[in-house]
Amino acid sequence: MVGRAAALLALGTALGLYYPFHDRLWKASTWWDIAFIALVLIPACFALVWLVLPLHTAPGLLVAGFAFGALAFLCHFAGWNTPENFCKLFGVTAVGFWFLRYFETLNWVVLVALIIPWVDAYSVWRGPTKVIVNQHREVFTNFSFSFAIPGKTSAANLGLPDLLFFALFLAASVRWELRPRLTWLLLTLSFGATLALAVWGRLGGLPALPLLALGFLLANGDLIWTRFRRERAERSEEIGTHSSGRSEP
Repeated sequence: MVGRAAALLALGTALGLYYPFHDRLWKASTWWDIAFIALVLIPACFALVWLVLPLHTAPGLLVAGFAFGALAFLCHFAGWNTPENFCKLFGVTAVGFWFLRYFETLNWVVLVALIIPWVDAYSVWRGPTKVIVNQHREVFTNFSFSFAIPGKTSAANLGLPDLLFFALFLAASVRWELRPRLTWLLLTLSFGATLALAVWGRLGGLPALPLLALGFLLANGDLIWTRFRRERAERSEEIGTHSSGRSEP
């Protein structure tokens, strides 16, 4: 834990210096900016989530989530953009860790991974997210996490639900002894891939949860299937045993 705390402090300091001065840094082409965000900035930001991952079973996570939310609210009105940004990240991460406690089995997580891409896609293309982004851009900005682009005043943004499900899937990979490192890697790369596809297709935005859910399933699909088959075999065995017991005189 000491090593993680030191890494968290060092990485937090680096990001805390990057964000306030990002617009004074180098200027590059659009695709170099995307490469930097996808391969450097997004992994650096979500490395913070990896470093606090051992706390996914800690008590008081919901309280911590609301506390970070309150701090983000105060930072917003004080004009402290960088602290606000990372308070949102840690607050939503805490809520995602807490939310996982209500998932009794891994099958519930898989079901969510299969459903949320469709819900998110509908919301972005035809539902409330589309209305908010097109007509109330400032609302989306306030309820999103920003990845500041070097040499520019603009940023790429992820909605807070994307952060929540990132934390949930990552914590699930630990809880059910799947592949946390590969899960973190593919979840992180999925955000960069979504950004690249949006720019390549000249779209205002794309739903991030489809590729996020796919990343979780690709990282752990074989382990999930093996576990599912084993549990089904165990249930069949139990049913057979109970049936045999009832048939005895």
